[in-house]
Amino acid sequence: MMSQSLSGAWQFRQVGESAWLPASVPGGAHTDLMAAGRIPDPFVGDNERRVQWVAEGDWEYRRAFVAAPELLAEPRVLLLCDGLDTLAELWLNGQLVGQAENMFRQHRWDVTALLRAGENELLVRFRSPVRYVAERERARRLPGVGEAIPGGQHLRKAPSHFGWDWGPQLPAIGIWKDIRLEGHRHARLDDVSLRQQHDGGRVTLRVAASVESWEPAALDLRVSVAAPDGGRQSAQAAFVSGRAAAAIEIAQPQLWWPNGYGAQPLYQVDITLHADGAPIETRRYQVGLRTLELRQQADGWGRSFGFVVNGVPIFAKGANWIPSDSFPTRITDRQLADLIGSAAACNHNMLRVWGGGYYEFESFYDLCDRYGLLVWQDFMFSCSVYPMGDEAFLSNVRAEVAENVRRLRHRACLALWCGNNEMEQGWAQWGWDRPDTQDLKAEYVRFFHQLLPAWVRADDPDHDYWPSSPSSNLPLEVPQSDAAGDTHLWTVWHALKPFEEYRAHLSRFVSEFGFQSLPALPTIATYAEPADWNMTSYVMEHHQRNRGGNGRIIAYMTDHFRLPNSFDSLVYLTQLLQAEAMRVGIEHWRRLRERCGGALYWQLNDCWPVASWSSIDYYGRWKALQYATRRMYAPILLSVEDAGDQAGIYVTNDTTATWDGEVRWSLQTMAGERLLAGEAPLAAAPLATTAVRQLDLAAYLSDGNRRGRALVCELWQAGARRATSVVAFAPHKHVELLDPALAAELQTDGSRLVVHVSGRALARFVEVGLEGADVRFSDNYFDLPAGETVAIACPLPEGWSLEQARDALGLRSLFDTY
Repeated sequence: MMSQSLSGAWQFRQVGESAWLPASVPGGAHTDLMAAGRIPDPFVGDNERRVQWVAEGDWEYRRAFVAAPELLAEPRVLLLCDGLDTLAELWLNGQLVGQAENMFRQHRWDVTALLRAGENELLVRFRSPVRYVAERERARRLPGVGEAIPGGQHLRKAPSHFGWDWGPQLPAIGIWKDIRLEGHRHARLDDVSLRQQHDGGRVTLRVAASVESWEPAALDLRVSVAAPDGGRQSAQAAFVSGRAAAAIEIAQPQLWWPNGYGAQPLYQVDITLHADGAPIETRRYQVGLRTLELRQQADGWGRSFGFVVNGVPIFAKGANWIPSDSFPTRITDRQLADLIGSAAACNHNMLRVWGGGYYEFESFYDLCDRYGLLVWQDFMFSCSVYPMGDEAFLSNVRAEVAENVRRLRHRACLALWCGNNEMEQGWAQWGWDRPDTQDLKAEYVRFFHQLLPAWVRADDPDHDYWPSSPSSNLPLEVPQSDAAGDTHLWTVWHALKPFEEYRAHLSRFVSEFGFQSLPALPTIATYAEPADWNMTSYVMEHHQRNRGGNGRIIAYMTDHFRLPNSFDSLVYLTQLLQAEAMRVGIEHWRRLRERCGGALYWQLNDCWPVASWSSIDYYGRWKALQYATRRMYAPILLSVEDAGDQAGIYVTNDTTATWDGEVRWSLQTMAGERLLAGEAPLAAAPLATTAVRQLDLAAYLSDGNRRGRALVCELWQAGARRATSVVAFAPHKHVELLDPALAAELQTDGSRLVVHVSGRALARFVEVGLEGADVRFSDNYFDLPAGETVAIACPLPEGWSLEQARDALGLRSLFDTY
């Protein structure tokens, strides 16, 4: 096979205009217009509203190219478009090649007869997605997302492009993935399947392939497997009636594990098609050897819902994943590596690829394989009713499902196929079920409970399918249950319930729950001038897409904290609120490890700079929540369940070995005076929660003193403190904090900056920063008991001296916000 890329420099224009402008492929109309200086950055201020005309217009892209002589010599030349967004016509040398109506599909056309020696011209014309969905919506209105341009579900395009309660209304248009020519001799590989069979400590890797052929030749399949240590095995099989199968037994397999449970060794599998003994095409896959199942078994609480890898029940710890830019062609491998690496560094082991975006890039899944992050993969249907009775629409979806299931089924990281996001809940609870929608309801049940699971099983019998999230797998009856399936818990935030409401939910698996915060102040500065740094300013509310969201933040803030003394303090407090809300929920469900199979908060990342539920903002800056997940998702978790004057101390052990250590606790004044102290040796059982001690503190707490006292619990092992948990006995706004007089000593350790932070009184949520530098510390937003010292580290900014770091160092705690 010979390939010639057509990506790179193109030209584009709005249909009807005469002048062509320079363009980049992959790319899109918005980003190309920005590069040409024709529109402002839609992420700044309210510029989004000034660029709505872009998606309402038709656009065309063209490129002149000379086909390589070797390519023209091949008997079959194909034009491959990995991603066209979305309504496209392609013309080669004035002849119509084909049409596309699905962002999620790869398109392939035979252009052998249309190519010529010398210069060729490829033209791609895109129709407006906004006008298209408006026309379809006029014909039949479908229930959908209130924050979005109506009708987006009529088109197979990322739903969130039309707007969401965290994202802008910026429907992208363009060639969003690679485009190329491929020349083939004799035949090409069509479908390739890799399956694993585990038996008695040995693994058999089975490869099956089909071919498309057009010239007579003796075709055979050759498979080469390279182990992580470099050892190789190979097998060969002839094609008969267009199909071949080969198997390789791996005698001493190195198993792949989720993050925190073991290593992630990856095998390289090369699959080569030979014709008359000569190689004509090779595909390469990375494979992790593991068993994986979604275990659902009857138990004393109903029916379990948890993932089991290599026989080990995994508690899923992680977050939901949305597109990391409104314009997907701007997403770089480095950006993806930073986000996924950040999740892994903070003890996450699962990401849910949410159904309102798109099936992610290959590099995303490569990184999840490498870092040990399991992927809960939604199909791209979310929060809307889709026209499943339209046979053309359904046929388009059928091809989309087949392509993406076949593309991803071999992945070590792939844990589950899920039909949709919140659509079952919509039918059961959001008022979709009306007399005029009964045909749509029947189509929903047929598609997500009959057709889609059958399609998935046909192409991927090795992964489980789940119809909707949330669901208890009782079609349209009980979308949320503590007895079975997964839940989305949103009464905290949307219904203004207190954080402790999470403890009322004994879910089998929590796949969504969340709380908003503002992004970092330097991120806010990219879209709002200092004059707009006010929660109710026009620009700040424009960058808040959840209706009433800023008001909810303020309402919760007045419940928990004193009104801040500056906008900077307000930003800090919103992030503390978010981290505390998630801590209460995550610690609760982890304490219920035998009953609950996982907790995935909403959401890890952002698609633009905005107030949202993310733990990492659009520019990659970690919020307080991201730091907190390193503690909340630690393999060994120390947590305290407080209720009035009672405090239960627990240790949750997610590892497969007993954890030996010691728990220490003390009731202290803010100045550090110990009123009660104790300790206990600990042998925390594997894959379980151990109740350490139940404390009754009523004798030490009264209305007159409780605001000045705190319970400090610590986890120790081998003479080192491993974790700290602090509990106050009044709302943070009422606690009688003392000035901790925070101090820091700095030193360098090679290329690292080490900061030793100490305080004379209890300091809550200590934030350490370096002004003028974006750095990530080994810990941040931590509690510092009176008289203790904590050492944290970060990379020393390039070119900085130790003295510069001292001058730039900033310290604050909750005490400094009022």
